[in-house]
Amino acid sequence: MKVFLADDEIVIREGIRESFPWDETPYVLVGEAPDGEMALPIIRDTNPDIVITDIKMPFMDGIELCKTLRAQMPWIGIIVLSGYDEFEYARQCIALGVREYLLKPISSDELKKVLDKVSLQIKEERKTFEHAASLRARMGMGEKLVKEKLIGSLFSDEAAPEDAINVLRQLSSMGCHASAAFYTVIDALFDPVGKGQEAAVQLAEGSSINTGLKGGGESFVLSSPGRCGSRFLVLGDTAEDVEEKAYSFAASLSRELERLEISEIKIGIGDIVGKPEDIYQSFKSARHIRHLLTDRTDEKILIMGVREMGEATDEKTPSVISDAKLYMVQNFSNPNLMLQDVARAVNMSNSRFSTVFSQQTGQTFTEYLIYLRLGKAKEMLRTTAMRSSQIAGEVGYNDSHYFSYIFKKNVGITPSEYRIQNQNQPE
Repeated sequence: MKVFLADDEIVIREGIRESFPWDETPYVLVGEAPDGEMALPIIRDTNPDIVITDIKMPFMDGIELCKTLRAQMPWIGIIVLSGYDEFEYARQCIALGVREYLLKPISSDELKKVLDKVSLQIKEERKTFEHAASLRARMGMGEKLVKEKLIGSLFSDEAAPEDAINVLRQLSSMGCHASAAFYTVIDALFDPVGKGQEAAVQLAEGSSINTGLKGGGESFVLSSPGRCGSRFLVLGDTAEDVEEKAYSFAASLSRELERLEISEIKIGIGDIVGKPEDIYQSFKSARHIRHLLTDRTDEKILIMGVREMGEATDEKTPSVISDAKLYMVQNFSNPNLMLQDVARAVNMSNSRFSTVFSQQTGQTFTEYLIYLRLGKAKEMLRTTAMRSSQIAGEVGYNDSHYFSYIFKKNVGITPSEYRIQNQNQPE
């Protein structure tokens, strides 16, 4: 099981990283971050099974991180660490579905017991597919089918565009928030259809946590089954907001379907529109893109939006990805470089950039950043007498111990061992 760690205290991160016997357990530490804002894009990249997070962190604290993960990646098991023995924190964590709440400091034995417990819970849930049962318990099947039929009518070739306003009103009268300033449609294909649709519905329902919509805690994704998959209406307050939510949801959906061993996944994201009457146009563009993906031979591309059409080819990388790589080459030594910085530099939302970059390069943002940093580190180990701790700072790692950990994990030997084997060798 893959584990991710978020804590603003270097001492805590180093203690868990160095003192826990990772190599002797079924757990792999796939990454760490000092706050939730930095953690979130790395979590999306590494797709861990379990996240261990502190409560008190700058920028985005543990509570906000838990809310976002619950909404976008609800299958992740969350363990909260805190030095604050206060009931209010525990209450909020329980409400967010956090698996365990532990007080610092924590021993290796205690952490191992908690990881084993959470791991077992996750495995049992995967076996029994409990989320489908919980969905049926939360919503009567009759009302559920009516809502799905209403949402599906937005994507019907027979419906007139002006009918959308009436449909949204009917959904609102049933307690299903469906009015927003902007919309886009996602059309997803997968097989087997039934199993995938259950997972898709559960994920859409999970989007009701921390949506950011002006209406409060309503879902920002509404789902409807299709003949070959599922369709989704994504709501947002701005065009940028809708794009971020759509790509984030599409990425979460593809990861969940892959985890459930569902195949032939193709996901099209349609035009962003500002009027209910134009929702059908967004659906048509999403469906067109999904058909294009189905006809493609490149199996790496699972998700595509309107803006990627014509950019992605089998022969060459889109220029925007080349621009992103150049930006990273020029800035990888900055220890504060984050995915959102590169996304902003190439005028993309975070989720769209993460999706397009990984599909077009075959590497996640985090993997490519590590590749750049370790490439420079290896060059410096071969050609200079600088200490390893100095090299760590030069290539973007403030924590020299973490640099050594990342180096050995990716290269197979420590920096000092690499230097001995390769000193003064040309590139």
